[in-house]
Amino acid sequence: MATLSSPVTIDVPKTGQGGGGVRPPAYGGGGDGRGDGSPDYGARLRRLRLGLAIGLTSVTMIFVSLTSAYVVRRGLPTLDERTNTYVRDWIPVDLPITLLLINTALLLVSSIAAELARRQITRQAALAPIRSIPGVSLGEGKGFPWLGVTVVLGCGFLVGQWMAWRELADRGFYLATSASSSFVYLLTATHAVHLIGGILVLLYAAAVSLLHTPVEARRVVVDVTAWYWHFMFLLWLYIFGLLWFVR
Repeated sequence: MATLSSPVTIDVPKTGQGGGGVRPPAYGGGGDGRGDGSPDYGARLRRLRLGLAIGLTSVTMIFVSLTSAYVVRRGLPTLDERTNTYVRDWIPVDLPITLLLINTALLLVSSIAAELARRQITRQAALAPIRSIPGVSLGEGKGFPWLGVTVVLGCGFLVGQWMAWRELADRGFYLATSASSSFVYLLTATHAVHLIGGILVLLYAAAVSLLHTPVEARRVVVDVTAWYWHFMFLLWLYIFGLLWFVR
């Protein structure tokens, strides 16, 4: 014999309308902050590295253009109005090789110092969360001032470049002496201007360290500046090799 059971009521969950529903959890959006409001230094470092790569690409294109003009002008004859013939007026520049080699060594050591500064601040940033744990002590040993060493050696390189220009003038090669000497001054001076920009950023990084800002923020500045400094060293090797072997 069939029996009838009582009806069962099923509650259908309501969607969020008019504030009555349950909203999904919200997470932190873009910018430099995390969901808890703390700065996201990792994302900031990635963005600055990308910006550095774009900027260095522009610098590379400048020197590629100068190199092309240098090579083309070196092989381009000029018209001698007296004889009405084309002559080659390119005069090889007598470079102060010894002084330039010393400058190269200074820039090499400064690049090594910048790398040591980058690794030092990276290590400090990695240990920062451990230092914040109550009862944990990792010592208060201060690191070597590699940033200061980099600045001093970079300034020494610039002084050496000025001495090299003075030596060129003593040998009779001025800015307007010939096309070859003009390119020597142009290439080395353009590199020096970019190097001064790097020194200014290094001074800013040193000032940030003195102001006791968070170690993660200091790491971002030092990391990007160190990579820029390495690029300046490689760029100088390229310029020096171009002027030495392609005269």
